[in-house]
Amino acid sequence: MRPCLARPILLVSLVSVISGSVFTHSILAHAQTAKPKLTLDEFFNSVSFPSVKVSPDGNSVVIETERADWEQQIFRKELWLYRVAGGSLTQLTQSGHDSSPQWSPDGQWIAFLSERKVAAIKDADTADDKDKDKDVAQLFLISPVGGEAFAITSGADEVHAFAWSGDSKAIYFATRQPWTKQQNDDHKKEWKDVIRYRGDERGDVIYRINLEDVLARHAALGKRELPDAEKDANVTPGARVISSTALRVTEISVARDEKRLAFVSSSVSERQEEVGDFELYLVNHLDLLKLAYPTTTVGPTRLTSNEAVELHLEWAPDNRHLFFQVNLGSLDRKYEDPQPRLYWVDAGDTLYKRPEEREVQRWFADYPGEVVRYTPLPDGSVLCACRIGTEVQLATQANPKAAIVKRDGWAGTYEAPAAASQSQSSRIAFVYSATVRPTEVYIADGPDKLAQARPITSFNKLFTERELPRAKPYRWTSDDGTPVEGMLMYPPEKFEAKNLPMFVLIHGGPQDADGNHFAADWYQWDRLAATAGWLVFEPNYRGSTGYGDKFALQIVPEIVSRPGKDILTGVDALVKDGIADPNQLAVGGYSYGGYMTNWLITQTTRFKAAVTGAGAVEHVANWGNDDTTFDDAYFLGGLPWETPDRYRSEAAIFQINKVRTATHIVAGADDIRVAVLEDYLLDRALHEWDIPSDLLIFPGEGHELAKNPWHGKIKVREELKWLSKYGGVTGTN
Repeated sequence: MRPCLARPILLVSLVSVISGSVFTHSILAHAQTAKPKLTLDEFFNSVSFPSVKVSPDGNSVVIETERADWEQQIFRKELWLYRVAGGSLTQLTQSGHDSSPQWSPDGQWIAFLSERKVAAIKDADTADDKDKDKDVAQLFLISPVGGEAFAITSGADEVHAFAWSGDSKAIYFATRQPWTKQQNDDHKKEWKDVIRYRGDERGDVIYRINLEDVLARHAALGKRELPDAEKDANVTPGARVISSTALRVTEISVARDEKRLAFVSSSVSERQEEVGDFELYLVNHLDLLKLAYPTTTVGPTRLTSNEAVELHLEWAPDNRHLFFQVNLGSLDRKYEDPQPRLYWVDAGDTLYKRPEEREVQRWFADYPGEVVRYTPLPDGSVLCACRIGTEVQLATQANPKAAIVKRDGWAGTYEAPAAASQSQSSRIAFVYSATVRPTEVYIADGPDKLAQARPITSFNKLFTERELPRAKPYRWTSDDGTPVEGMLMYPPEKFEAKNLPMFVLIHGGPQDADGNHFAADWYQWDRLAATAGWLVFEPNYRGSTGYGDKFALQIVPEIVSRPGKDILTGVDALVKDGIADPNQLAVGGYSYGGYMTNWLITQTTRFKAAVTGAGAVEHVANWGNDDTTFDDAYFLGGLPWETPDRYRSEAAIFQINKVRTATHIVAGADDIRVAVLEDYLLDRALHEWDIPSDLLIFPGEGHELAKNPWHGKIKVREELKWLSKYGGVTGTN
């Protein structure tokens, strides 16, 4: 890499040969004000914001942060509280394991999940052997006015989902059906350490626990011992069963009048094998049950029956309609993957309505792009972070048939919108970034006041003190005449320069898009590549979101060959325009970006280096091992025995003999989204052809590389070295 001394040496040379004090002064002034370039260490110290929640009255915001802890080798998740009055930001929790905060409706408490070690929770006699050393997520409470957080659930099974009651007097939560000590002992005696792949699966139970009882037990903690019967039951003391299901509960939402509870189901295996496992369910008349029938449980009523995966569940203020998003599948017809959408279902009237009899309406139906995330507003309207092209902007809609109103704000990307729930407040919070504006949390006095929004965090301030690469959209025409768009990120001080070495960095998904936003992690490391001297080309190929449903659906059934042509025609256009140097091209990506990288190096020898991660090279075994099998079959036009020719023709492994590109490979050892065996297979095939390759396996990691921050840092460090060694670009970093 070029040493940092290069610029001062150049300045001395210029000053010595150019006369004129004004010109000399301007150069020296530039030298004094120029920002240093971003380093690898600084890049990986970025902070992200997985969750932002506004208090019911709009006067406070609870923020979840995530950052690398290099000594403990974990990603620290902590909660912070911002108070509008006084503008103070204080740290609420410090365990490093706290996530998913939810305000009580009266604003007096914040509930959250935590995997922190709590002696009272762990009981080796009741836990399964495989779970004994695992810190499971339990439910905690903390007061926003101060004090220590304390656990309100216990047992060997983690809390899958939770929600406050409408009156703030209780919390509902779901866990796997618990086993008693006797059941665990019997199972261990019969099966030893054998894993019964499907036989050991069991569904969830939804409980209700009164806040008054929780506080009384917490006050008495350490003063009295739990009865043996409660210990043996392996159930949170005082929790009452409300309902149960043979499926897993991933989200819970309680109507504000507390007459109905809704939940999202998924498969107990956590694999998407049967689309019918993913539906919305209703538990009705909770208020009557808890008062008149304290020992009664109710079976859930199915609200939906479709070929879609529902998520992001929230009740509308009218207590009748239930909002939900669909990011996989479709409510309109047989399974397909258009852009993510927002709906609501009429959950009122009688329990006896069949799912097909309930009215479901689509919000933002006329919006040409993607509904990324949403939040209901107190007046019944919806605030949406919506993607169109390379921008994610905020928009509102009063009802499913009303006009969509684009809210004027800044160019860039708005994420995680949150709003106060009480009608007297219009305050909203959100995460915002742009290519040269690092990610922070902002607050605004309403959707109509985005231009006056103010940041309430400054965790990523260091990035504003570094010379960040600049970027802009780039558009070209694919081989079939379809317009395609992407982003170009230029090396520092070379914005809009020509004849640059180019690295094609392909996003995953495929339902995603690159655009005007800031990112700094192991998955999107374009800023580091640009700082190292590469022009980074990020194509939004066919299958990407933000360009209409037709564009997203044209990936079927040509899962890699269709987007591959889009990417290669983009490379051709950049070379033709004189922007990219045809003799210095490299390619890379992770997940679906890895699929595409593996495919592209079989289609052309123009790339000198490739860096790929968690990408399949064939589709039959990948379909069988993947935890999202029904979308794989959809993308390929059928199951392996239905369209075997397609599974072969769209697979890189059968064309590996064409590869001449030196290829670096990474994978998580426990990845089940794209089985690690795909990466071993690619490396073996390249080795057979004497193609330079290197394979890094990260122990304990799944698809997301979310366990140990060192793994992601080492990944990118080695990928940059690979690009330098085989791509021939030595930059400054």
